[in-house]
Amino acid sequence: MKRDSRLSSVLHALLHMAERDEPLTSDALAECMRTNPVVVRRTMGLLRDAGLVDSSRGHAGGWTISADLKAITLHDLHEALGEPAVFAIGNRNETPDCLVEQSVNAVLDDAFAEAEALLLKRFAAVTLADLAADFKRRYAKTRAPKGHKHAS
Repeated sequence: MKRDSRLSSVLHALLHMAERDEPLTSDALAECMRTNPVVVRRTMGLLRDAGLVDSSRGHAGGWTISADLKAITLHDLHEALGEPAVFAIGNRNETPDCLVEQSVNAVLDDAFAEAEALLLKRFAAVTLADLAADFKRRYAKTRAPKGHKHAS
C-alpha cells in the first residue's frame, strides 16, 4: 500500500520557505520536494485555503508563509491536507458477515483509533517553529569547527 508523504513534503518545503526572505516559486519548491510544480501548486493551494501560505504572481512572485511559525502545528497541516489516513494498514473487509472477522475488525479498529488519537495529539504539540529550531541546531553542528564539542 502506498504511503501518503504529503505532510513530510510540505514540512520540508515550509522549512525552506521559512529560511528565505523572499517568495519561492512553484518550480523552486518542486525541486526541494522532488515533485512536479503542478503538485506543488495543488498542495500549496490547500495550505493557502487554510490561511497558512500566500501566493503572489509576477516576476518576484511565489509562495510565502502567511502565519506565525509558532502558531502552525503539524496537526494544522494534516487538516489542511485533507486529513489523510495516518496508517496504511486496515481491515481486510470493512463490513464482514463472518463473526470471526467482525471480532478481528473490532479489536483492530480500537487499536487504530487509539494510536491515531495519540499521533494527532503529538502533531498538535509540534509547531513549525519547533522544526525550524531543530533544523538550525542541526545546521549549526555541521558548521562547528572540527574538534569543537557542543553542549547537549
